[in-house]
Amino acid sequence: MSLISVEEALARVLEPAKPLGVETIAIDDAAGRTLAAPLASKRTQPPFNASAMDGFAVRGADVATIGAALKVIGESAAGHRFNGRVGAREAVRIFTGAPVPEGADTVLLQEHAKREGDTVTVEIAEGMGKHVRAIGLDFSLGTQLLSTGHRLNERSLALAAAMDHGSVAVFRRPRVAILATGDELVRPGEAARPDQIVASNHLTVAALVREAGGHPIQLGIAGDSFFALERGIIAAETEEADILITLGGASVGDHDLVQSALTRRGMELGFWRIAMRPGKPLIHGSLGGMSILGLPGNPVSSYVCAKLFLMPLIRALQGDPEAGRDPSEPAILGCAVRQNDKRQDYLRSALTLDPDGLPIATPYDVQDSSMIRVCAEAGALVIRKPNAPPQEAGSRCRILRL
Repeated sequence: MSLISVEEALARVLEPAKPLGVETIAIDDAAGRTLAAPLASKRTQPPFNASAMDGFAVRGADVATIGAALKVIGESAAGHRFNGRVGAREAVRIFTGAPVPEGADTVLLQEHAKREGDTVTVEIAEGMGKHVRAIGLDFSLGTQLLSTGHRLNERSLALAAAMDHGSVAVFRRPRVAILATGDELVRPGEAARPDQIVASNHLTVAALVREAGGHPIQLGIAGDSFFALERGIIAAETEEADILITLGGASVGDHDLVQSALTRRGMELGFWRIAMRPGKPLIHGSLGGMSILGLPGNPVSSYVCAKLFLMPLIRALQGDPEAGRDPSEPAILGCAVRQNDKRQDYLRSALTLDPDGLPIATPYDVQDSSMIRVCAEAGALVIRKPNAPPQEAGSRCRILRL
């Protein structure tokens, strides 16, 4: 099977992805979830003319002149409105957020006035209508403000709550089973033989799963045997995972058994080699209703592939209409780079800003896909298209911000 482009690989990963089932959850638990139905406001906000400042609710005509004296006839506070009417040369003490009483159309700032007993005197004239938030200034009853496929962040969550939605319909979070593979791996903190290394990819992938809105399920480490791998695959099926992620063993060496184990279990292979660096040996397929992504074992390869393919897949399964959108952005190269070969390159790079605030991406000298420290320090990946010509420092490039 020949190498396919990154763009074709992503399209093939996302093509069969359909939104999962819908569930209704409390707004308290909805942060990071994706709406399965549009939200229209159940109320008008603010529901009354409200004071934007502390001061006095008055008629604008009565405070247009310095020295004008008004009689204070009551008080309006948030949650405790004044139920009377403001007449000529009358004022109501008012606080931020409180309803502006009937008859008043302006708020005289407290620092623009002097109060003595029940009399308030204008020291700085106030313009008509000042410091009043009109009814419906933010939104009105029945207005659709959030669409299907919108992922609720801290700002839109506040909007949904202000629209009076105590619960929301959201797409189910994808269940993502993560199976690390390899006799050479031990868990962090466990005793390792001289020929073993500490596993870390499973933690990286789980963090990205959570960031994309999925639910990670750690299946542990499977050794390099068909029995151990099959046991891990069966565990993913038992967990009713929507996606199975395998880590390592995706190539074709004598000890790379993952693809064979998946095929023996019934996987329909989509592709397994991509024209990219790092991350060429990536398995994609399906097993029943479960999507399969077999990521490379090298930490940087695993990370980059999870960013490029797993996270968009998780978003697509939650109905995100922009799951396949190109997340790259323009930047300036901080150093010269040589001509690229036939694979699309993702160069770990330091990220700084020029005097105008434009990002400057400087690729590190060593790009070995085993180097976790360099990946952790990087601020971006410089994307170099296949066969890209040499570029000088200061030229334009595209980056994937980390």
